[in-house]
Amino acid sequence: MKGRIALALFVERKGKRTMLSGKARFAEGAFGRMKGLMFERRKNFDYSLIFKMPSESRMGSSIHMMFVFFPIDVLFLDSGKKVVDIVHSLRPWALNCTPKRPAKFIVEMPEGTAKSKSIKIGERIVF
Repeated sequence: MKGRIALALFVERKGKRTMLSGKARFAEGAFGRMKGLMFERRKNFDYSLIFKMPSESRMGSSIHMMFVFFPIDVLFLDSGKKVVDIVHSLRPWALNCTPKRPAKFIVEMPEGTAKSKSIKIGERIVF
C-alpha cells in the first residue's frame, strides 16, 4: 500500500496522549480513498489507514468493504479530529457503513484496536 506515512496516532485523554497506532498511512487522492483496503492482505495490515474526506458529512464519509477480506475497526472523526462514531469489527463485504454524525476523517485499523485501546466517542485523535 502506497501512501504518505504518519509516525503514529495518539488518543488525547485529559491532556495526556496514549499511542493508538505506531504506524499510519494516508489514503491520498480520489483513487487512494476509493481503493482503501481493497485487495489488501490481512497479514500486511499492521497500520492504521487515514482518509481525509473533501467535506465533513455523513453520506460523503460512508465506506464499503467490497473486496476487503477481513474485519476492521473504524473511527469516524469530525474536522476537529474528535471521535463521532466507532464501528467495531466491520465485516468483509459490507455494502455500506455510514457514521451517525458528520465526519471529515476516517481511520481504519486492525480489528480489536478500538476496543483494546478503549476509544470513546468525543475523544480526540492526534496524527
